[in-house]
Amino acid sequence: MYINGVEIEDTFAEAFKMRAARLIITAANEKWALTAAQVATGFATSVIACGAEAGIEGTISANETPDGRPGVSILVFTMGPKAMEDQLMRRVGQCIMTCPTTACFNGLESEEKLKIGGSLRYFGDGFQISKLIGGRRFWRIPVMESEFLVEESFGIKKAIGGGNFLILGESQQATLEAAERAVEAMREVRGVVMPFPGGIVRSGSKTTSRYKFLRASTNTAYCPTIRRQTESALPEGVNSVLEIVIDGLNEWAIREAMRVGIRAACRPGVVRISAGNYGGTLGQYQFHLREVVG
Repeated sequence: MYINGVEIEDTFAEAFKMRAARLIITAANEKWALTAAQVATGFATSVIACGAEAGIEGTISANETPDGRPGVSILVFTMGPKAMEDQLMRRVGQCIMTCPTTACFNGLESEEKLKIGGSLRYFGDGFQISKLIGGRRFWRIPVMESEFLVEESFGIKKAIGGGNFLILGESQQATLEAAERAVEAMREVRGVVMPFPGGIVRSGSKTTSRYKFLRASTNTAYCPTIRRQTESALPEGVNSVLEIVIDGLNEWAIREAMRVGIRAACRPGVVRISAGNYGGTLGQYQFHLREVVG
C-alpha cells in the first residue's frame, strides 16, 4: 500500500491500557492559562521514567469554561489510579496553583474520582472556603496574589497509551518536516495528546537491553548509524527515523489521530511509514496501519 509514493508497511502499533484525567485550566488571559498548562505537562513524556504522560489537548474559549475565562485543556495519563492521584497532586499543586491568576477544573465526567482539590485545600491553613454549585464542590484557597479556585474532585477514566507510527525518511530534514506536518494535523483531533517534545520522539526504544539494570534501550533496528553492525529494519535510502506516540481517551481518537498524521507525513523525502510493536506481547490494543489509513 502506498500514499503519495510512500509505502505503508503491513504492520501494527501496539498500545496498552492506561488511566486518563482531563484538567481545564483557566486564567486572566490565554497567555497565563497556556503557561500553567505547559509547566503542568512538563517532564511527562513516558511513564517509564516520568510517572505520567501528559500534553496540551487544546485551548478553550471563555464562553466554554466554568468561570468564563480563557482556558486550556490538558490530558494526563498514568498506569493506574494511585499513580494518577500522586501526579495530579504534584502537578496541580506545584505547577497550576503557583501560576498567576489560574483556576483548575475537572474536565472528565466519571464515577471514578480523585479528591485533588479536596486535599490541596489544606494549603489554605484553615482559611479555605468551599462552595457547592450545581452539585460540584469547589475550594477557594487563599494565596498571596488573591485566591486559587480548584474543583474538589477530578474524574478519571480508562484510556489507551502507546499508539504510534514511525516515519522513515531519506534525510533528517525531510523526516523532521514530515513529523512536524503530522503533529500539526493530529492536534486537531480531540481526545489525544502526543506527549513527547513537540509531539515527536527521536529516541524510540525497545523493551530489552544487554544491561541487566535497564528495562529499555535504544531501538537498534531503526538506528541508521549502526545499520551495518546489527540487525536492521531500515531499507536502503533511509537515513533518519522519527516516532510519534499517541495517548488517547478511546480507540476512535487514536485511530483518527494516526489516520490524519500518517497521511500528513506522506510527503517527498519519506520512504516508509512503519510502527513500533513487540509481536503483540506488550499491549492489549493493536492499530494496524493499513486499516487505519484505508
